[in-house]
Amino acid sequence: MLQEESDLALIIAQIVQKLKGSNLYAQLERQAWASLQRPEIKLESLKEDIKEFFKISGWEKKLQNAVYSELNVFPLPSHPAAPPEHLKEPLVYMRKAQGSWEKRILKSLNSMCTELSIPLARKRPVGEQKELLNKWNEMGTDEPDLSLFRPVYAPKDFLEVLINLRNPNYENGDSHSFRTHLGLIQVPLKVKDIPELKEFFVELGLTAGQLGVDDSTQVPPELFENEHVRIGQKVLSEQDSAAAQQYIRQGSPTALRAELWALILNISSQPEDILYYEQLKTNVIQHDLLVDSLIYKDVKLTASNDDYYFVFEDYLYQVLLCFSRDTSVLGHFAYSSASPPKSYIRGKLGLEEYAVFYPPNGVIPFHGFSMYVAPLCFLYREPSKLYQIFREMYVRFFFRLHSISSHPSGIVSLCLLFETLLQTYLPQLFYHLREIGAQPLRISFKWMVRAFSGYLATDQLLLLWDRILGYNSLEILAVLAAAVFAFRAVNLMEVTSLAAAEAVLADLSTLRVMPLLQIFLFATVT
Repeated sequence: MLQEESDLALIIAQIVQKLKGSNLYAQLERQAWASLQRPEIKLESLKEDIKEFFKISGWEKKLQNAVYSELNVFPLPSHPAAPPEHLKEPLVYMRKAQGSWEKRILKSLNSMCTELSIPLARKRPVGEQKELLNKWNEMGTDEPDLSLFRPVYAPKDFLEVLINLRNPNYENGDSHSFRTHLGLIQVPLKVKDIPELKEFFVELGLTAGQLGVDDSTQVPPELFENEHVRIGQKVLSEQDSAAAQQYIRQGSPTALRAELWALILNISSQPEDILYYEQLKTNVIQHDLLVDSLIYKDVKLTASNDDYYFVFEDYLYQVLLCFSRDTSVLGHFAYSSASPPKSYIRGKLGLEEYAVFYPPNGVIPFHGFSMYVAPLCFLYREPSKLYQIFREMYVRFFFRLHSISSHPSGIVSLCLLFETLLQTYLPQLFYHLREIGAQPLRISFKWMVRAFSGYLATDQLLLLWDRILGYNSLEILAVLAAAVFAFRAVNLMEVTSLAAAEAVLADLSTLRVMPLLQIFLFATVT
């Protein structure tokens, strides 16, 4: 009991400290001072009167949403004596593996820099600045020569690192239960089984109404949809982040999705937010970074060739180039197993006072990175709002898909959850694919790393991301990956090679996400 109270006090203190540096705190302070001029505010009941004023004027709700937003990203409290790195990742071997992986990425980036004789950063000449500013809204028409640039790494490179990950304490196979795991991921992490997943995703049950499911045994779909829209409008009018997060677990109506996601992520386009975006844009105009070419290359290789997303090419450049300059993104490294790469001023290598983070946001883009942004372009047309939503989605969720950690939503746990579900509930299929050299994870890994972006039809992808936001978890990605294999199990049992298995699962664009998830979770024999 005392420990729980201590943990709660620690969380409150840290959230208060975080909010003190926010725009909301300054606004609340101004409102409190302004309220002193109001006749209903009495000196003898000052504290209660100001609290009542905040409640009536809507500022209390804004504060609640800000606190709720912090709680959603806040790591669980650790022991007071635990070193700071435990907040990033409690397992030493995971931290070491992430550190080694980062060194490989940096080596790849530096070798490209040396081979091409291109600096990591340079100030653009005035003429080049003007040219870029003039074509800011049509950067997709530009065709720079990117033939010599290559992605720093691709998902398959990352998968090989995860396959070789080992816990040294289990080297001798002293855990009998884990020896029975025959998948590629050989680290002992706790992942949920079907009964636990059913309890966690209870709102996805067969008897609950869902957007994205054509028929329901309980309520005709048009009646459920009309009532769901009505409730969604009420949630938006109340401006309650917690209510919006609970509501969206049953899916978001298309017309309300953009506002609901912004409410859950606590994003509101204030003038200072638009100004901040413009400052980032100015930084892009003034300085050219090597990672800019990696961003161009990635967009050209992925989104520009996608039937759904090619029209958003200009938006993708704008958002990703600004993102690379945004130093506020560095804040997420406090609870990420990763660390931002450092660069040194020429001639000052190793001297910490001359070190800078590179790129400024600490995130080196990889092949497929732009697909985290592309689906959001369907929801937000205003660049600064689109940017804020993507940045918040990244620091809450997407960073976990390309860093090595033991977090339940981390890519290692997702891979293990996927393999465990298949081996436990579809053993014949799992063993068949394993025997022919078509380990299922080699096929599904790319889906999970990109949160299925670019693989599902956009309407289905947005329904999936509704649930990521609703449950504040990425575990549904692993469940869906297993459900796809279950859905195609008959065809997969007939294949005799990895190439044939990949061909069976090459096109996911016709799949309907919610029926797949419901059938796998709630109609699977346990």
